[in-house]
Amino acid sequence: MVALQIRDVPEPLRDQLVALARQRGQSLQSFLFDLIRDEARRQDNIAVLKRFSPGTWDVAFTSQDVVVALDDERAERDSVLGGSEIGQ
Repeated sequence: MVALQIRDVPEPLRDQLVALARQRGQSLQSFLFDLIRDEARRQDNIAVLKRFSPGTWDVAFTSQDVVVALDDERAERDSVLGGSEIGQ
């Protein structure tokens, strides 16, 4: 494992972090490790979300496009089946 060191941390900030760690029943080291790990995970999540964001993979549909398409298809289905009483 690699050791990380943060220099020039103001004492009030350190004291606040120690208090937060105690509230969670953790050492300062464990608390800070969890914070760093969670932040790294969030960055991974953001990268995944960006992969599937609108405009990627040549997909140009918005959520409104999907709603309109579904409404159009449902209206066509209802006209073919004789009304919207289906499923009621």
